Amino acid sequence: MDKYIKAPLLQEDIQGLSAGDYVYITGTIYTARDAAHLRMQETLEGNGQLPFELENNIIYYMGPSPAREGRPIGSAGPTTASRMDKYAPRLLDLGLKGMIGKGKRSDAVREAIVRNKAVYFAAVGGAGALLSKAITASEVIAYDDLGTEAIRRLHVENFPVIVVIDSKGSNLYDIAPKQYAAAGE
Repeated sequence: MDKYIKAPLLQEDIQGLSAGDYVYITGTIYTARDAAHLRMQETLEGNGQLPFELENNIIYYMGPSPAREGRPIGSAGPTTASRMDKYAPRLLDLGLKGMIGKGKRSDAVREAIVRNKAVYFAAVGGAGALLSKAITASEVIAYDDLGTEAIRRLHVENFPVIVVIDSKGSNLYDIAPKQYAAAGE
């Protein structure tokens, strides 16, 4: 089912999502990959303030290529989400409500998603050039020295994702193979 939601996320929108839903996000999201997550963890351990408010926000695990002339960003495909699994539960406990990446997540992340009534989305890997067309603005807001791994604030218009783990813990990567096998019988 196609759904259209705004970011930052509203709890009622999250609750209305189910694993397998096609979702189009409009609003503000943030990018962060491995190096930025490590810096955020170090900041939190030092009782510092993160460079953006986590509450109700979405982090997209992405490092873009350079922008072409006239575009706000270059190719903007997802990176493997499991690399952020050691950081995600804490960020979810601090108010993060959505993550976008590709691939499976750990049991600890799934439990944190359920505990915090959050959601994990997948963006299509290998489609970074297409995904970048849904990004209308990009601004580095922290850790500029990390290059493509700097934290960026993005404005997106109908950014296409699929719900992988919903707020109830249903996981598309568990459900879809069973549905496929049953359809072939």
